[in-house]
Amino acid sequence: MSNLKNYLAMKTLILASLISLTAILSSKAQFDDKFYFPYKEWKNIENIEFDEYNFTIENDTLNAVLFKPEKTPKGTILFYHGAGGNITYYLPIINPLVKANYQVFAVDFRGYGKSTGKPTHINIANDAQIIFDNILEKVEFKNLPIIVYGASMGTQIATKITKDNQEKITALVLDGTISSFTDMALLSVTEEQRSLIAQYVTSPYSAKEDVKEIKNLPKLFIHSKEDAEVPFNQGETVYNNACEPKQFWIYEGKHLQSASKYTQEFIQKISILCN
Repeated sequence: MSNLKNYLAMKTLILASLISLTAILSSKAQFDDKFYFPYKEWKNIENIEFDEYNFTIENDTLNAVLFKPEKTPKGTILFYHGAGGNITYYLPIINPLVKANYQVFAVDFRGYGKSTGKPTHINIANDAQIIFDNILEKVEFKNLPIIVYGASMGTQIATKITKDNQEKITALVLDGTISSFTDMALLSVTEEQRSLIAQYVTSPYSAKEDVKEIKNLPKLFIHSKEDAEVPFNQGETVYNNACEPKQFWIYEGKHLQSASKYTQEFIQKISILCN
């Protein structure tokens, strides 16, 4: 009888483990859904000139916007936005850059704004490289320094694009840096679930690893210790993994608030990257 109880208990434990593992693996296959929160409707764009670009990739159309300064641009900011909203939700960062005579090229991932399709970690990376290669051939971008700017979740693709194309890029800016998709996932699980999530929910690319391979390029890290959306220690991890030259600007405020709250200092730090 004791052996039977032990057998049944073991069988129940194995079955529970298999169910748990299946759930984890299933979440891995669909985990992109937990990271991206697209909004289709644009906010109003006022007092700023812009051109729209559309790129057809596979069966989807990706929309991008080139925000144009009044004077000859000093450089191109290639801007990758965060998990929520769309391009127009990041105007508090974009506007000061344009007023400082940078042209800002912002790409909406699949499903965001006027872009069709559904965002995943993989198609965001593939699309970003295709678009990067495309704009290098356009006259609007020739002979200008390119600064890659990642905001929040956009720091992941910004770091990967910079790593893969560093000979064509002048500098990298990471604002509200996420260390990896996995690290973000770990924030929302119980202590008992952490080891399984860490094992099975992997990042196809991550800023904390990719940044190690970026050599010689100036890097500006922007983060607040008061950031309630992305823990400061994630940005600190990526900064510590980065090679020189690098700078860590720690400001007081909320997530992605440096450009609007400390505009003059923000522009000064961006300008230094082009010199």
